[in-house]
Amino acid sequence: MQAFRMAFAAALACMSLVAAESPAAAQNAAPSAAQAQSGSILLTIFLRHDETKTLDEINDHLKKTGWYDKFPPQGVEVVSWYVMMGVGQVVTLRVPAEKLREVNRVIETSAWGGYRTEFYPTYDYKPVWDAMEHHHP
Repeated sequence: MQAFRMAFAAALACMSLVAAESPAAAQNAAPSAAQAQSGSILLTIFLRHDETKTLDEINDHLKKTGWYDKFPPQGVEVVSWYVMMGVGQVVTLRVPAEKLREVNRVIETSAWGGYRTEFYPTYDYKPVWDAMEHHHP
């Protein structure tokens, strides 16, 4: 959890730097989904398949632990969910701050054993990028 806190602090610092370096671009950009949801963060989770198990074994484990009923927790929005061949699944969630522990507990109690997990605080940079493109011919 300490590594997560450090990564989260670094992501917040990066967001501040982007806004400070490009105030015009940030002002002209449409608000990102994360900004529009005050008190929420975007969280990207890598669900790496446990390659010592077959897909059927992983799915059996997830059914047994209630993964499909518990994830995502109520009040947490799935922003994107991709299958990344050779890796597993990559899910980005919009998480209200008060739900962060609940997301972590669902992963710990139902995904572990089927997936190895990695968490990355995330923010939507595309509106800033789009605004910068308009300033360059």
